[in-house]
Formats: sequence, structure tokens, C-alpha cells
Amino acid sequence: MEKEFVDRTAGIQEALTQLRDSLDYATKKSRIEEIEREQGEPSFWDDQEKAQEKIGERKSLNSVVAPLDEALAAADDLAAMVEMAEEDEELAAEVPGEVERIETMLEKLKLSALLSGTHDAAGAIITINARDGGTDANDWAEMLLRMYIQWASKNDYKVELIDRQDNEEAGINNATFAIRGPMAYGYLRGETGIHRLVRISPFNSEGKRQTSFAAVDVSPEISDSVEVEIDESDVRTDTYRASGAGGQHVNKTDSAVRLTHEPTGIVVQCQNERSQHKNRATAWKMLRAQLARAEEEKREAADAAKYGEQAKTGFGSQIRNYFLHPDQRVKDARTKFQMGNFHAVLDGDIQGFLDSTLRWRAGQPIEDDDDED
Repeated sequence: MEKEFVDRTAGIQEALTQLRDSLDYATKKSRIEEIEREQGEPSFWDDQEKAQEKIGERKSLNSVVAPLDEALAAADDLAAMVEMAEEDEELAAEVPGEVERIETMLEKLKLSALLSGTHDAAGAIITINARDGGTDANDWAEMLLRMYIQWASKNDYKVELIDRQDNEEAGINNATFAIRGPMAYGYLRGETGIHRLVRISPFNSEGKRQTSFAAVDVSPEISDSVEVEIDESDVRTDTYRASGAGGQHVNKTDSAVRLTHEPTGIVVQCQNERSQHKNRATAWKMLRAQLARAEEEKREAADAAKYGEQAKTGFGSQIRNYFLHPDQRVKDARTKFQMGNFHAVLDGDIQGFLDSTLRWRAGQPIEDDDDED
């Protein structure tokens, strides 16, 4: 057996042992078993919301534990294969392919280890606002809404539309929605910022090139068990008549709710339900999410300042450029990761961007790129 593959096999086993510790495997495994025992109790479903929360927690934990279990078992099998390959040429021929397969698994697990933020396991609440660019910006905002929904569908995540305000001519003024699934916030948190589209405008009869912008804001969906300090006297509540789809009812009652947190200026609104009570509850959930995200960003900024770095956050910063003209490509302004298939990206193929942003946020080196956009 070639020494290269013997060494790579030993390296895989050592890296997996380190990952097992850094991912706190034993604690996660124990918590999964605890939840599974609770699921077997007759009273588990008495509180539906709490039960769903625990099932979501188990799925998030399993998204780390199950692949690690698979990789550990595969690494043990590989070690045995390498040992037997010394006397079996046919088996020896299979070793290189198996080493590469497990190294790929290992890279994915290393990425999982980066999902260690306070709220990374939570669902994500995403708000998209059309910015500069007129009707093109409204259309662009709706294209982004579809992109994230398509990504969620590809990953078997659940999507709930919380609020949507359509533009009269085309697209949307804004929309808020939740994506729920293992590590949804951890993957999507780096999408916060300005997304820029360059294309020949379908709304311009002269066929001119148009640049339009949309702002994306991502916050963690905080469970009621997580404490977020909010002084209710700091929050102004406004009710108004809902607009858009929903039948005649939406124009007759003040069912829509807007909350303004005066100390921070954070504003959230919900009009998706016919009931003002339900819209109010959802708006409070959105407010808690944004305040939790703001606290998280403060901590990150403080840590960055401690080490003389710039915090890798910013709702107002341009993070990604999407080009349909003069060529087709999508390029991240932070990581320099890019894809040449614009339509695939808009169909939800954004995992490469999410993964590269995770590495960038963790301080892993990125390739420099001097291309002008």
C-alpha cells in the first residue's frame, strides 16, 4: 500500500477525532436521545408548539451528528481496508477512491463546525426591501424572494410567508418570510446586505442597461425560551388596514400591525393574517429576532475590535453583484466566489455562496480578485 494513502488515512482519523471534540459530539448525541425519549411519552404533543420546537432541535442536532457518525464508521472501514490492501491488490485499487470520498465528507463536516454561533441552529426570518432602481428594483426584490424559497425547497426546509407588499406595476415593495430547517440561520445570516442587479431593463422601452438594488436582512427566529430583554414601554404599536391579497376583509379592519422599537429605530410589521391578534404576535416574534441579531452583531463588533479587525457584518453594505449584462455571472463582493450560471443561482443554487461566506466569516483566507465590477 502506497505510503501517501496510509498517511492520508491517518490524517482523516486524526481530523475526525478533533472534529468530534470541537462539535461537542457526546453532548449532542445525548440531547438527541433525551428528545427521542420525550417523544415516546404520551404527553409530548400536549403543547404542540413546544413539541415542534423540540423536533426542530433534534433535526438540527442530527444534521451534525448523523454525518459525523457516517464519517467515523467510514474512516474505521478505510483503516481496515488499508491494512488488508497490503496483501490484496484488488482491494488496494479501491483505496484511493475511498480516501477521496471520505476527505470530501470531512470537508463538509469542517464546514458544519463553523456553524457554532449563538443562534446558528435557529430558523431564519428574512426581510427583503426594494431599494434604488424604480420598478426594476421591485422586480429584483421578488426575484430574490423566489431565489431563497427555491434554495429552501432544495434543502427540504419549510417556508412561511409572514408579510408581503406588492408593487402596483410589478414585483414587491417588501416581503418578510421565515425559513425553518437545520442551521437555517447559520447558513443564511451572511446574506444580510445589499444585492445589486445589472441587466437590460424589461421595463424600459429603449432597452437600456439598468442597475437596481434590494436590501436583505436576516435575523434568527428566537424561541420563547430564549430571553430577549424588551421594555414594552419602548415599543410603539400602530395598527392599519392591510393591503394586497386576502379578500375584502383586509380593507375593512385595522388588522395589520407595525411595531417600532424607539431606542434602536427597528421597525417590523405584519399583515399576513386576518386576525390583528395573530399579526401582533408575529410582529413581536420578528422584533425579538431583530433585537437578538443586533445584540449578536454588537458582540461580534466588540470581539473584532479586541483583535483590531473589522466586524464582518453590515446591513447597509453591498455584498453581491448579479450580472445579466454584458455577461452572465454572480459574484460575491466579500469572498470573491462567483458562478457563471446566473439563472441557476436565481433558481436557488446559492450553497456555494453560503459556504464561502461561512469560511470568510470564520477568518479563513480567501483568494484576492482584482476584477472590476
